[in-house]
Amino acid sequence: MSGAAKTVLGEEAAAAGLAHAQQIKAEGKQFCDCSACSLVSEILSKKEYLSKKSVWIFGGDGWAYDIGFGGVDHILASGEDVNIFVFDTEVYSNTGGQASKASNIGQVAQFAAAGKEIKSKSLAEIAMSYGYVYVAQVAMGANAAQTLKAIQEAEAYHGPSLIIGYAPCEMHSIKGGMANCQKEMKRAVDCGYWNMFRFNPAAEKKFTLDSKAPAGGYQEFLMNEARYSRLTREFPDRATVLFEKNEENAKARYEHLLKLVELYSK
Repeated sequence: MSGAAKTVLGEEAAAAGLAHAQQIKAEGKQFCDCSACSLVSEILSKKEYLSKKSVWIFGGDGWAYDIGFGGVDHILASGEDVNIFVFDTEVYSNTGGQASKASNIGQVAQFAAAGKEIKSKSLAEIAMSYGYVYVAQVAMGANAAQTLKAIQEAEAYHGPSLIIGYAPCEMHSIKGGMANCQKEMKRAVDCGYWNMFRFNPAAEKKFTLDSKAPAGGYQEFLMNEARYSRLTREFPDRATVLFEKNEENAKARYEHLLKLVELYSK
């Protein structure tokens, strides 16, 4: 109908095109029958398949750190848009309380009756070493907003994501029972036993340390859980050595995270 159409197409072709369009509209069709609109119509007929699929895998530390680590590593290395959430109880909770690679120094568990001697595996740093995996450590009881932010960022990130959540369980034998689970998460973060951070390869500021500097009370935190306090009754001298080693390792871990903040700020 426009003057431009007549200039480009010519008056006769423009008139014919207008008549054809009016006929299609009169027939109640949503699109015209040109190749572009036909393609659009075909795509929109399958629009239910165009929505972004959200894929999440959930598991414990026994699976992610140990028996299923090969599969977890394969998914992370694939580059696929898959999210993994690990509930870190620091022990094989479902199979009887055996020590796992997530178990910490001095922790009493099956196969570590005298307290585990070596530090836990750093699954987060293994994942971060790829450079293209979103990684976060969270503790809902310490900071629910940080936990939610990590989940949102992982979902939005176009690539593999790994979130590791601190998860007290019955095997910890917390004083007062599991009713204090959320409070125990906060104690773990406040004293520096567990650190919260986010590594987002897509962000301008790639690494964010969400934990504050340890506020003290580390040994008191350990004594609040029978998985540690038990060692002081059965092997008191060994407990002193291992608990000091545990705390020193936690301090070194926090100092390392501060270095990562500096590294990724450049």
